[in-house]
Parts: sequence; C-alpha cells; structure tokens
Amino acid sequence: MPDAPATDFRPVILGGDITAYTLIRTFHAAYGVRPIVVNMSTSGPVGLSTLCDHVYVEDFEKAEVFAAALERVGREHAGPGRPELLLVATGDWYVEMVVERKDHLAQWFTIPYIDIDLLRRIVRKDEFYAILDEVGVPHPRTVVVDMAADHGEEHDLPFGYPVVAKPSDSSEYHYAPFEGNDKVFICQDEAELATVLRRVRASPYDGTFLLQEFVPGDDTNMRVLTCYSDQQGRVRFGSLGHVLLEEHQPLAIGNPCVIITTEADEVIEQARTFLEHIGYVGFSNFDLKYDRRDGTYKFFEINVRLGRSNFYVTANGYNVSEWYVRDWVCHEPMEGLTIARGEHLFAFVPKAVIRRYVLDEALRDKALGLMRAGRASDPNVYAPDLTLKRRAYNALYHLNQVRKFRRWFVDRR
Repeated sequence: MPDAPATDFRPVILGGDITAYTLIRTFHAAYGVRPIVVNMSTSGPVGLSTLCDHVYVEDFEKAEVFAAALERVGREHAGPGRPELLLVATGDWYVEMVVERKDHLAQWFTIPYIDIDLLRRIVRKDEFYAILDEVGVPHPRTVVVDMAADHGEEHDLPFGYPVVAKPSDSSEYHYAPFEGNDKVFICQDEAELATVLRRVRASPYDGTFLLQEFVPGDDTNMRVLTCYSDQQGRVRFGSLGHVLLEEHQPLAIGNPCVIITTEADEVIEQARTFLEHIGYVGFSNFDLKYDRRDGTYKFFEINVRLGRSNFYVTANGYNVSEWYVRDWVCHEPMEGLTIARGEHLFAFVPKAVIRRYVLDEALRDKALGLMRAGRASDPNVYAPDLTLKRRAYNALYHLNQVRKFRRWFVDRR
C-alpha cells in the first residue's frame, strides 16, 4: 500500500482478552485512533471499553465464520479515501487463520505477519528446538514422542525427574479438549508420566508430545522477551522482562502476571540470531528460563505475535503499536537495534498478591518499591477509559486474582 500519514490508518484487532485491550490502549495512546475489535465476547475488558468499535461475531472460532466476518469488515471499512486497515491478532489461532488467508485478505487489510509455511514450522516446538540447535541457542534437553505412532508409555530419557510434558503444537492441542488437559504437565516420576501420556493418547490430539528436562527454579527464574523484526527480516527492537509471578490455573499456567523490565543483551542477540536466520518479520515473543546450573537462559517457545503480557513493553516507554505503524503504514526506513532500558513494573494482580506470592524477597521488595515510586502499570487501568463500569470490573478482576492465587497456594500445600 502507498505511504500514508500515521493517523490515516485504523487497527482491526481480533480478540477479546487482556491482550486485545492493551492494544486498544496502546494504539489510542500513540495515535488517538479508534480500533475495530472483532471477537465472540460481549463482556470482559474489550466489551467495556469506550475507545473501540466492538464487532461481536457468534461462533467466531469457526473457520468459515471467521473468514466471512473478516471479509465483511474489510468490505465495510476499506477502500479509496478510507483509512488503511491494519490487522492485528491476539491469539495463536487467530494469527494462523489470518496467515492462511493472507493473499485473500490483503485486498482489504495490511497484514504484519509471516507466511503460513514458516509459521507452521516454528510454532511446533520440536521444529523450533531443531532450529535453535542449528544456530547455537540454548534450550532444555528434549525427547519427542509421536502420539499417533508411538504407543509405548516407557521412554529412555537422558535426564532425570521431574519431567516436563507438553504438546509441540499448542494451537492444535487447545482445540482438542479433554478432562485434565493442562497446558503443561510436571511429572514427578515414570508412573505419573505414563498416566499423562495415556490420557493424551485417548484425546483428539494426535500431534507430537515433548518430554523435557525440568529447569530448576520458581517463577522468578522466568524471562519474557519481545522482539520486532522489520519487513526485511532485520531485528530492530528487543525488550526483556524478568517475571516475578505467573498464573497457575491449568489453562493459563505459565502466563506472566508480574514483570519487571530488565536487561540481558546477550539474550536479545541470541533471539536476533534465530530470527534473522529464518527471515522472520513482525513481533515475536519468547518464553525463557534462567538455568542457575550453567548460567544460561534456556529458550522454551516462540509466539508469532505479541504475548499476553506485552504491555510490559509499552509501560516502560516503548509503545508496541509504533513499530507496526512505522514499518507497515508509514514504510519508514529502519536502522540499528533498539534495546529497551530501564525498570518498570507490569502487574495485573493487586499489591496483596505480589506481597504474599512473589517468593524472592529482594525482588518482592523491588516490585513494591517501584509501586511506591509510581513506576508501575496495570494494563487494565487507563485513565481515558475509566468509566464507573470499568472501575467496578477492575475491582472484581483484582478480587478474583486474589481468590485464584489463594486456591493455588492451598492446593500446592
């Protein structure tokens, strides 16, 4: 599409969770634009927002409904004399559906994502680890089990227990529900692992499953990395977050909810090596864990989109929407690599949760100190959007977080 002023565009955001809401506010804060948000929810953070036009689509998770809805939005809002439509998806399935239809949807939308062949290659964690091996980026030792072909439950592992068991294809696994389909399993012994594998084999999921060495340490050993690669496949931005606390509900396990921005330039260089090796474009999001046994950061997985906790980047002064707009709307030439600096606290849980459940005393004190210093942000709290209904929603959301962590703490004991 031709060059355009930064304000001559309109985001179309797919999703209804906290990720979608943070994009509403980041685009609004940077450009004052009013996004169109398409999803299948009438409530939650997006449903209560006054800063977007909300398009509710029943059965939006069905491929044929999804495709028809986007075509309808494109025909209604794109065309000569109208703002350019920038399509941004907030979940793995949404991204995959968009990328599969990229050629067709491109007549209405600007689509800042990789092609489908590369997407399908790297979202499979076994393929992802193979590429990391090619370029020398560390990751946990892993054994791949083909759930469709391998019917044995005993496996010779080159590492001891506990063992992490997880699907190689998270998107396919998400849409193969069964009782006890946790996002990740931590198996303490061979019998527990065998039980998990039998349960998965009996489910609709028939992809590969990964058995992985457990990297020791609690939530405070986790890191989250957000990178941006321009249309030429060069990494132009990186921001590292030190996770203090993750969610522990079965289907949300591993999602960071408390992050302090931090610096470890060698990690960004490792991600840069990987991303430029495969010719990646757009935002990428990595989960890592610091391994105190050898002093390295182990890469766990890549998301081919902004992560659920991406607002930690914007809160620290690096608005994520600007990278999209500079590259895909304004076609601005980009040079060099910007690495986010400074410390800022991102948290969508209340202070009481941080005070009680962040296990590292020094990090807990740092987080509380950043709160006192006014260097903390809650992605749900945005002054231009704080209606009475939203204030009530935020209060109930915090209360629910307290309850969830209390239940997790009781269950853990």
